[in-house]
Amino acid sequence: MTKAAAQNAETEDGGTWRFPAGQSLRLDSGASLGPLEIAYKTYGRLNADKTNAVLVCHALTGDQHLASTHPMTGKPGWWDRFVGPGKPLDTDRYFVICTNVIGGCMGSTGPASINPKTKEPYGLAFPVITIGDMVRAQAMLIEALGIDTLFAVIGGSMGGMQVLQWAADYPDKLFSAICIAAAPRHSAQNIAFHEVGRQAIMADPDWRGGAYEAQGVRPEKGLAVARMAAHITYLSEAALQRKFGRELQRDGLSWGFDADFQVESYLRHQGASFVDRFDANSYLYITRALDYFDLAAQHGGVLAQAFQAARKVRFCVLSFSSDWLYPTPESREIVRALNAAGARASFVEIETDKGHDAFFLDEPQLDAALKGFFSAGAQARGLK
Repeated sequence: MTKAAAQNAETEDGGTWRFPAGQSLRLDSGASLGPLEIAYKTYGRLNADKTNAVLVCHALTGDQHLASTHPMTGKPGWWDRFVGPGKPLDTDRYFVICTNVIGGCMGSTGPASINPKTKEPYGLAFPVITIGDMVRAQAMLIEALGIDTLFAVIGGSMGGMQVLQWAADYPDKLFSAICIAAAPRHSAQNIAFHEVGRQAIMADPDWRGGAYEAQGVRPEKGLAVARMAAHITYLSEAALQRKFGRELQRDGLSWGFDADFQVESYLRHQGASFVDRFDANSYLYITRALDYFDLAAQHGGVLAQAFQAARKVRFCVLSFSSDWLYPTPESREIVRALNAAGARASFVEIETDKGHDAFFLDEPQLDAALKGFFSAGAQARGLK
């Protein structure tokens, strides 16, 4: 794709942007990544002034298919209920962009991509990446699309961390920023859960030291266990109890190790379906990027310093009362740092028992809060 073609991408629905051979991505580790490809989807149309673009950043296991049928699962996009005509992120008004992060497995350069030096999949030869690297690659795409300033960048969970990194690194390219159910750093508990998942993958005999692609196998059992462990953190205890309680799968106990309880069957299904659409090495690299995330550490240990240049950006920070993965006090810490930096920030804690994953689910308070924030921003921006 030529640069001119990329700049006309608003007339299409996205694709894969291949950066010129000489344009590599400089990583926080000191390594360079190239050749570089970023897969993305777009919804709506870019206006003549190029002032209505919204970048949506996905969570750990998400991808660019936020509001269209997923090509591997056949299911609706992960934020289909939120993006579209008349929805909170109205595609009759906004030009919505969503990229697959680098390190991912849905078209962007990642561990399963071909290493130009060996002509084989990278595997563990892929360099370690950070949230900052992901955002730097997104910024390169936005520039290639000819967009100088985003009307908004929005994301939940890992997507929210990307939002914070955008505000710290590219404040002059943002009009507004919406951070949902995220944190300014990964906690010891979160790192611990990720390590359990990574060890499950690496203990699978079919992982083969990360070279499973070349050997024609996949560490499906390990990846499924990693997904099961992580999925528990996405729900609240109240949600698990309400959905499953101690209900059995069948009449009576098996007196063995089959899935006797409905919650066991649910987790096994989550694990089994996940391996059909996600790459194990990508899971290792992206969870490591999350663990390395510490925005204050990037700015002398003072979180407010990260937002010193973002005083003109309009911020909205949202949390969920039952989220124990990224609990409300961590969102409040972000808001205090924004206030200390002199930035404009609104904050909403939404009362719900749905846990961390509430931003994926039908949550009217979230829809109303975001619709109001977008509408006020659009009026201030002069968008029709």
